[in-house]
Amino acid sequence: MQNFKAGDGVFYAGSIARPGTNSEFHLVDERIVGRKPTSLTDAEAAALPLTAITAWEMLFDRLEVKRPTPQGADTILVIGGAGGVGSITIQLLRALTDLTVIATASRPETQDWVRECGAHHVIDHRQPLAPQVEAPALGAPGYVFSTTETHRHMADIVELIAPQGRFGLIDDPEELNFMPFKLKAVSLHWEMMFTRSLFGTPDMAEQGKLLNEVAALVEAGRIRSTATDVAGKIDAATLRAVAVHVRIESGSSRGKIVLEGF
Repeated sequence: MQNFKAGDGVFYAGSIARPGTNSEFHLVDERIVGRKPTSLTDAEAAALPLTAITAWEMLFDRLEVKRPTPQGADTILVIGGAGGVGSITIQLLRALTDLTVIATASRPETQDWVRECGAHHVIDHRQPLAPQVEAPALGAPGYVFSTTETHRHMADIVELIAPQGRFGLIDDPEELNFMPFKLKAVSLHWEMMFTRSLFGTPDMAEQGKLLNEVAALVEAGRIRSTATDVAGKIDAATLRAVAVHVRIESGSSRGKIVLEGF
């Protein structure tokens, strides 16, 4: 049972519910709830749960980055490092592992953001990835996490990943051919943060636990919110705003764009 006192914020998948506001009527299974970091505003905190759950489950439950691969076990490539999931993925890797993090970003401002999040090396996803990964002489990464545009990068991923490596993705390519991974015996991992709650899995409470761990990491100053912009109120006018949707769908935004208030 999660214990909260009056006035505490509730931290869960993609939102914050606070007593005394219109959002207090959200009904959420206690197993997927964690406490809001006390050091963050509601908007800053709201940017974290959905992306943090996605990143945490991919890294530690799917790719099992704490279980070394036979080759390339000390390096991971994060494709789409400047987005919401990529931004928190890099921070969790730096806070909780000793892996060398290579992340992709294409523009000077997103490359700077990825470095701020903790990436050791930054490469341009608008250019072929394999030659850029080879350039730092780090060796083939044992882990690759693709957050976006997987279909564009598949040939490079197949080429650059280490034999017996682990590959994970979260986007929704219409069609992908995974057969080329067979030669290297690469394992394939999908992440869907709603799987546990949709199917009522026996380990649903793991989400509440990880959210509390994320809150503790934030309060300790080891990771930070990925919120980079509060784009307006939660209303029809804002939701219809072309600019916000264009920024999100373009894949060129940094971190998370947040809506706040009613």
